[in-house]
Amino acid sequence: MATGSVAVVRAGAGGCDGWPATPGDDVVDVAEFDLSRRWAPGTLPGSDTSEEETSVPALHTLLTGLVVGESPRWHEGRLWLSNWGAQEIIAVDGAGSSAVMARVPTTIPFSIDWLPDGRLLIVSGPEARLLRQEPDGALVTYADLSGLAKGWNEIVVDGRGNTYVNGSDFKFGGGGPFIPGVIALVTPDGLVRQVADDIHFPNGMVVTPDNKTLIVTESFAARLTAFDIAADGGLSNRRVWAELGQGGDGMCLDADGAIWTPAFKDGKPGCVRVREGGEVLQRIELDRFCFACMLGGAERKTLFMLVAEWRGVEHMDALFRLHTGQVLTARAPEPHAGWP
Repeated sequence: MATGSVAVVRAGAGGCDGWPATPGDDVVDVAEFDLSRRWAPGTLPGSDTSEEETSVPALHTLLTGLVVGESPRWHEGRLWLSNWGAQEIIAVDGAGSSAVMARVPTTIPFSIDWLPDGRLLIVSGPEARLLRQEPDGALVTYADLSGLAKGWNEIVVDGRGNTYVNGSDFKFGGGGPFIPGVIALVTPDGLVRQVADDIHFPNGMVVTPDNKTLIVTESFAARLTAFDIAADGGLSNRRVWAELGQGGDGMCLDADGAIWTPAFKDGKPGCVRVREGGEVLQRIELDRFCFACMLGGAERKTLFMLVAEWRGVEHMDALFRLHTGQVLTARAPEPHAGWP
């Protein structure tokens, strides 16, 4: 339990159901979850009401009309993101002007990052492929991941050109037995191998600036898990980096070594800044589900939060029909660090 102060900004009233927590049964029917309860196994670290709450900068709406924004990345002066449900990769500038940078031949999920030479990588999740965009815009297969898992989710490319992708055989919306996920490594020479397993619904990942630590979100366990990175890209020394209590999704690292990640308090959505060990330094309360966040902007101190109205797995058709996705921004105390 944290003992320091927590800075809080509120983004309006209301709320939406949370993502499900660790399934407790052998067979999981996600469609029957009461998500706000399943996402509440404990108290968010730092949420003691006796703590002092201090003010932080206000929220601003940068972009509306997305289906579901995911996998935000700051690249060449703009925020890039995957617009799930529209098969688009979008870039948006600081004034909110957006452009479609690529169209992808997949549904959901898909996520993005870049190789050191500047070529775009796209995780084509349902097809278990990692795609690379060529200079002429064509998409080619960079790696076939189907031998390790059927579906793939998030990606991070470290400073040495090693690509980490996570996925699993668990069908989130289709019920059936819960199956923990894996992390795969794709080396610059194109070799693919599994480097971690037993990841409870793998989600966002970051790599520290020294290329020595990878941290992954385990959304069903509501925790961030760290690994040491070996010289050959392998992962070892698994440990809990932070218990979130509620939440965990696409995240980013700052120069103070803290992580911004979506999280919940009492079933209400938000975005928190947490340090190793679980102390919550800041909390931004939101009125929509936050799918991912990223630091960017000219000084890399703008926090971009990708939000949408989440009403549960049984209403995913409405999620993709109503276009409630938005990009919100707030001023952060420390600039971005590490990868992505």
